[in-house]
Amino acid sequence: MVAYRTTVELLQQGKGNAAAIRATEGRAALTYDGLRALAAATVAALNARGIGRGDRVAMVLPNGPEMATAFVSVAAGATTAPLNPSYRGEEFEFYIDDLKAKALIVLKGNETPARGAAAKLGVPVIELVPDAAGGAGAFTLEGGPSGSAASPGMAGEDDVALVLHTSGTTARPKIVPLTQGNICASARHIGATLALTPADACLNIMPLFHIHGLIAAVLSSLGAGASVCCTPGFDALKFFRWMDEERPSWYTAVPTMHQTILTRAERNAEIIKRAPLRFIRSSSASLPGPVMKQLEDVFGVPLVESYGMTEASHQMCSNPLAGPRKPGLVGLPAGPEVAIMDDDGSIMAKGGIGEVVIRGPNVTKGYEANPEANAKAFTNGWFRTGDQGMFDEDGFLMLTGRLKELINRGGEKVSPLEVDGILSDHPAVAQALTFAIPHAKLGEEVGAAVVLRDGMELTERELRDFASKHLADFKVPRKVVFLPEIPKGATGKLMRIGLAEKLGLSL
Repeated sequence: MVAYRTTVELLQQGKGNAAAIRATEGRAALTYDGLRALAAATVAALNARGIGRGDRVAMVLPNGPEMATAFVSVAAGATTAPLNPSYRGEEFEFYIDDLKAKALIVLKGNETPARGAAAKLGVPVIELVPDAAGGAGAFTLEGGPSGSAASPGMAGEDDVALVLHTSGTTARPKIVPLTQGNICASARHIGATLALTPADACLNIMPLFHIHGLIAAVLSSLGAGASVCCTPGFDALKFFRWMDEERPSWYTAVPTMHQTILTRAERNAEIIKRAPLRFIRSSSASLPGPVMKQLEDVFGVPLVESYGMTEASHQMCSNPLAGPRKPGLVGLPAGPEVAIMDDDGSIMAKGGIGEVVIRGPNVTKGYEANPEANAKAFTNGWFRTGDQGMFDEDGFLMLTGRLKELINRGGEKVSPLEVDGILSDHPAVAQALTFAIPHAKLGEEVGAAVVLRDGMELTERELRDFASKHLADFKVPRKVVFLPEIPKGATGKLMRIGLAEKLGLSL
């Protein structure tokens, strides 16, 4: 694979008339020649509005081909800042202001509250106008100021391509700047892990304001000269129709999406047979072992679980495509160096449990304007992920929990991931999420939110008895809440922190 280091170089990987961006609903594809021309035209249009390399452009666009092409095209000569379209006005105001955005791109005719937030802050609005005749994702830009960019032209390896906020839990969200070199390194790593070729096509169901969709689905595909078929977003009722019509070779998703797809797989067995995939990828949260096995059995292809985070431009580890794959483990280092560090900052030998640390070309150089966070995040050149884990005898990484999510029950540390895995093994359980419940004497107690399989029944006592056969007593959930659906964040990720408060639980 060519060692491209900028998005402009990345776009050179595809043959001119090959499909780069595809879309559902029968739209013609945008070729690589078309996408390269679009990127050049977009950078020129931004430069004419006084926007160049290093200038930040907030983007509020619905999922689909225009969001994919806008990300790639704007990043070619400026800094992209994709925002969740479902934010409310005050949230847009905070993020646009915090990013110091020089402009906001919105879809023409879309009355998003981001417009009002930008107006209040004095940030000019540029409208993206889809070009129906130009292929999936083709667009022009309208409006905005005129001016001369301080740093015009195409971005270099060290220019910041993408800025994202970390998902804040209690503290103010931190800004993560990712350079052209960072995001292209991650795209190369993913392409190599998945053995992507120009013959591949990814069906993207991930939101494109999220690192998972942007890098794993879009950039890794384009970097391999392959195509990405953009959907309006995840829709369980349309997923199998899209598979049948678009014939992708793979898709990537978070575990909650995979589990929803499984519930509809049996009635779509004929489509799975006539539209076979090459593999399936899962990332952004831990995939329960039974779900991994079910997906492999139902689709008849490997399920590749990967481990990623925003600060690493997504991918850090991955189970190998050709095997062996270990359910419940996030795989081998797949790009950056990965190690385990003890509390004193020393790298531990294989088998030791400590904090997962990384370093490499895809890792951010540091949070923006946050020396305190950077001092905590970096030790001896290693970035501290905040995850606890260990390497097994084969070099596979096993995560034992987020350090801030570990449940401290009277001094006993409980890994939510371990308890999740045991509860998920019960045949009546479709989903399980273990979380901390405030406790007057112990500080925290173990709780679990559980979704049952359709038509199955299970009592709290029965599930606790099942767990007690596999877990030490202090790890067995003292409270089990059965829910029709476990609360999720904007990207579909199950949220542990604050769940007890959301459910009104205390012990």
